[in-house]
Order: sequence, then structure tokens, then C-alpha cells
Amino acid sequence: MLPMNAHDETAQVEAIMARARTAQRAYETDASQERYDRAAQAAAWAIMEPTRNRRLAELAVETTGLGNVPDKITKNHRKTLGLMRDIKGVATHGILSDDAATGITTIARPIGVIGAVVPSTNPAATPANNIINALKCGNAVVVAPSPKGVAACELLLEYIHAELGKIGLDPDLVQMIPAPGSKAKTQAMMELCDRVICTGSQNNVHRAQTCGTPAVAVGAGNVTVIVDETADLAAAAAKITASKTFDNATSCSSENSMIVVDAIYDEFIAALADEGGALVRDAAQIVSRLWPDGHLNREVIAQDADKMIAALGLAGQVPDDTKFLAVETDGIGPDHPLSGEKLSRVAALYRARDYDHAAEIAARILAYQGAGHSIGIHTARDERAVELGRHMPTCRVIVNQAHTFATGGAFNNGMPFSLSMGCGGWGGNAIDENLHWKHFLQTTKVVREIPANEPSLDEIFAEYWAEAGQ
Repeated sequence: MLPMNAHDETAQVEAIMARARTAQRAYETDASQERYDRAAQAAAWAIMEPTRNRRLAELAVETTGLGNVPDKITKNHRKTLGLMRDIKGVATHGILSDDAATGITTIARPIGVIGAVVPSTNPAATPANNIINALKCGNAVVVAPSPKGVAACELLLEYIHAELGKIGLDPDLVQMIPAPGSKAKTQAMMELCDRVICTGSQNNVHRAQTCGTPAVAVGAGNVTVIVDETADLAAAAAKITASKTFDNATSCSSENSMIVVDAIYDEFIAALADEGGALVRDAAQIVSRLWPDGHLNREVIAQDADKMIAALGLAGQVPDDTKFLAVETDGIGPDHPLSGEKLSRVAALYRARDYDHAAEIAARILAYQGAGHSIGIHTARDERAVELGRHMPTCRVIVNQAHTFATGGAFNNGMPFSLSMGCGGWGGNAIDENLHWKHFLQTTKVVREIPANEPSLDEIFAEYWAEAGQ
């Protein structure tokens, strides 16, 4: 079979988008809040039903080579359950508010067809999250998976279509660009949809933000966590280890650097060892094996601990129960790759003179990579967390928590459940919050005349005039 040319690929995507528009118009025409809610529930149950969840997790690991099955099962379940908790009872249809004081009635409206670009690190959980949000708000959605994520996405859509059929909804509400994926197909989808939602590589994000369609995209992660002299060291070590090793560090919220103040450095290293974090002092060996040709080693990234250790040439050199590596370094920037995102069970370890020095190191790391995403701190002094929030280029400060679980929403914090974190202006994004249902909805406002509310000049400028004169 001859390969498709760009024209054929575009025509293929155009046909899919046309079906999506037809399905969306019918979905909106006969809409009700109950209908939108049932559709979201159908998509959620498609991934959460235990047998299907396991099959999706197994297929994701099998085809992408990233992460591990038990953690993907947990991620598929908890991220979806948390999202469903967040949107339960939320009004996304009809009149949202009717304010007599302003004379404004606000009406919820779908955006139309959402184009969702999703990564290989979460080939089921991320598209499911986008699909649920899209359906909840009355939209159709077309997904563009990464090449390695195609099989998992296809199976997810098969499950979703089966559930939509049970409630009489058109399967064309949820589609994906046909395999094999290509840049031309993804580009056509982004140009033809009504809003792009993009999670993944910064190359994809750039393409989304320059495609001509309004886009909500997210920035790069490179999480740094500070452990200060007041921290509960055993708890900090346990949380960092659980977070760093979850799904083999595929999450953008996985700790990439730990900055530990000198006063408790040795004690914390001991606590980390108790949890399976092995100290490595030969950073040069790790760098040469982790970036053998200037690119991350695929035998290391997102692999189980034993495979990662073998690929790094550390077999027999670290304890048998090692879960991840803490590599001592002091370098930051492009000539020091350990200071960047590693997508593996490897974390850089920095020793700071004191808390102020730790904050200085963290700022330098974020200036190099990961600005806007998040920073963590383990401390008994909450004012330090607030100080980081006031001065660091970051949208989230995660306090005394396992970062991977906390950043994208947890049942024990107030963040909305999401797999996509906006990074604000620091990360080149239009949003500074977790991607959630509000980004899949638009509104119409009915505006009526009300009694005039025009202030006098004195009401506005009296205090200024008193200080500066007229």
C-alpha cells in the first residue's frame, strides 16, 4: 500500500471532523444537564471498570514501554474518580446565573469540537480526562495520540463507544485521528477544531499555540523540592520516594531535584536510604549512561528500578532494595543535564548551606527549566511556603506532600484533578491553573439596562489628590 500524501491525510481528518460536528450539533440541540452528565459518566466508567482499566494499563505499558501496570491502574482509577467528584453537580448547561443587580444572565454554551493532543506517558488517563470534560460541557472531541499511544487510545475509544451506545449517544462524539498518526494529521485536526487542548512535548505545545485555533496548552515540568531543617525527615523521605517512583517517574510532577539544607543533610540521606533511595556520588557516570548520545537513554527512562540500575551500570553497586537514585551534584543549566527533567527514577541532589541558599538554588533550576509548573517544600514553617509563592516563578507550591499525587489534584488537598498543569506566563501558557472543565466551556451573556452607576471624580481620585495634588 502506498503511503498517504499530506492532501490525503488532511482529507481523512476533514471527514472525521465533519462527523464530529454533526454529532455535536445533535448533542447540543437535544441537550439537558442530565444528558451531559450521563455522557461524562459513560466515558468515566469506560476506563474505570476494573477489567477494562487493567487491560488499558497493560496495553499502555506493552506498547509505549513506559511506566508500570499497577500504577497505571491506580492512575486511571483515581484521576478519573477525582475528576468525576469535581464535576458532580456542576452546571454546564442552560442558565448559570441571573443577576438582577447587574442585569446580566449568563448562559452555558459548548465550544464545539475539541481537538485534544495527548502524550504517550498517559495514553489512557489523559485522553479520558479530556473526553469526560468535553462531554460534560456539550462538546464533541477528537483525540490525537502520540504514535506509541495509538493502541491504548483506540481501545479506550472502543470502550467509550460501547458505553455511549448504552445511553443512545452517537459514537462520533468521541473520535481519534486514524492510525498511523502523523504531524500532518495532527496539524489538520488542530486547524479544523474549535479549541485545542495540548498536553505533551513542548514541540507539540508550540505547534498548538501557533496553529491559528485558540489553544490551551501546558508547560514543561522539572519539579524541585526543598527539605529544610524543620521538616519531618522520615515523612519527607517516604513521600518523595512514593512520588518519585510512581509509574516509574512518567509524571511531569515527579521530583527531579531535591535540595537539602546542610544541617539535616546526612540525617535525611539516612531516612531516604530507609525508603529505598540510594545515594550516588559519581554524577559523571550517571550522566554518561543517562544521556549517552545527548538524548535520554530509552533503556532508563520510565523503567522499573532493576532495569534502570542495570542500564546505568550500577548493578551490585547499590543496595538490592533500591527504588530510585539520588545523585549528588551542584551544577545547573544546559551543561548540567541532571538539573533538568529526567523522566526516570533518578533525582539530582543538591546540598544547601541553609534555607536561603536552598531557595536560591531552586530559583536557578526553575530559571533553567520548569518555570511556572510547581515547586515543593517539606517544612514546619508555613511562612516559607508562602514566601516561595510570593517570589518563585511558579504556579503551585506543594507543601509537605508527595508531589506527583498532589499537583494534579488529590483527595486530601483542594486542587482540581487533572493530568495537565498550566504554567502561566512563566511557562508560556495562557492558564496558570490545572486544566479542568471550565476550559471546555464558553458562555453567552444577556445584558440589560440598569440604573446608571457613574462615580464622581472625587470618589475615584480624592485619596490620590490628597497625596499628589491635582
